[in-house]
Amino acid sequence: MGLVTGACFAELGHKVVCVDNDASKIRSLKQLKIPIYEPGLEELVKRNCRQRRLVFTTDIARAVKGSTAVFIAIGTPPKENGEADLTGIENVARSIARAMTSYRLIVEKSTVPVETGRWVERTIEINKRKGVTFDVASNPEFLREGQAIKDFMQPDRIVLGVGSKKAEKLLKEIYAGIKADILVTDIKSAELIKHASNSFLALKISFINAVAKICELAGADVERVAEGVGLDKRIGRSFLDAGIGFGGFCLPKDLEAFVNISRQLGYSFDLLKEVKRINEFQKEDFVKKIESNLWNIKDKTIAILGLAFKPDTDDMRFAPSIDIVNTLVRHGAHVRAYDPQAMTRAKKIFLSGVKFCSGPYEAARSSDCLIIITEWNEFKELDLKKLKKLLKQPLIIDGRNTYSPEALKSHGFKYVSIGR
Repeated sequence: MGLVTGACFAELGHKVVCVDNDASKIRSLKQLKIPIYEPGLEELVKRNCRQRRLVFTTDIARAVKGSTAVFIAIGTPPKENGEADLTGIENVARSIARAMTSYRLIVEKSTVPVETGRWVERTIEINKRKGVTFDVASNPEFLREGQAIKDFMQPDRIVLGVGSKKAEKLLKEIYAGIKADILVTDIKSAELIKHASNSFLALKISFINAVAKICELAGADVERVAEGVGLDKRIGRSFLDAGIGFGGFCLPKDLEAFVNISRQLGYSFDLLKEVKRINEFQKEDFVKKIESNLWNIKDKTIAILGLAFKPDTDDMRFAPSIDIVNTLVRHGAHVRAYDPQAMTRAKKIFLSGVKFCSGPYEAARSSDCLIIITEWNEFKELDLKKLKKLLKQPLIIDGRNTYSPEALKSHGFKYVSIGR
């Protein structure tokens, strides 16, 4: 999020200094080596570096002294109890305060619990030099991995949580190059908007996954049901795709954090607890689908297509593939896996029991079944005749409803999907 935000601000014409305390990461970025896969990001970074609008450093003090606004894009990983770990936010706020020599606008870009702005303000007030003024603001991000640049440049809305007209004016100037609805709120409301938005999206996904189970039991088609429900303008079709559940860093983390925020404020958000339970059930139920179609998993060879939590990213954080593959390996399966972008990261997670393949056909060769976990476009265009010859038996178990059941059956496959 920080790198995309910095590159996009530079694209708008601002001079941007990106700071990180990971010296190796900064060294790679200075050499124009991008540490993550995000469509269009490499070109964007290179273009703005060439035009000297985007630079990278580990020197936070120097960066703060040369800036008007400082955006905090520190990670807020979950603690064991689900609460957000704000240690990094506090540390960087302290460093910013000590480096300030005149007015600065400090902007929360990270996803943080409500009232974090108050703690950031307090930390800066304690550590700043006497007479130096500042404002704190909240500007939550809504960037989807795989579509982050588009989401930044063409957002549904820009949320500005501010405590002063000066902060509001400055933020509007920063975003002047983007045409979008701007919602100006107080800081606490802005902080809550991000958690509420992601939790609602998670709720939508778990809802349609629960409906998918009902469709399986009743013999209905969840895709037709989702289409009918989604045509209602009050609901909309997005995030109503049944599958093996949501993953990635944002939705699981923010859902858990919002449950904990609510608890700390005195409210038990049981609805969101059920959203999480349904999401976990989807992965367990998917493994049961595999087992019921193979009889026994032990000693079976299973081809896995897709490891990243979603297409167009190499992000493996909280990916459904992790629990599914680990369960299969634990039950004695031989897993052959392929992902277009996430192989390097996956190899650090699956240290044994998984053979990483160079492509989908190599993964399928001599496998007892083919499993689709991530809906990469290239998996939608496989040569089904070739695939059928490579597999020991023509069995595809699809966790993302990639194919039409009729099309697969016409090619002689036994095809198992979600809610159909």
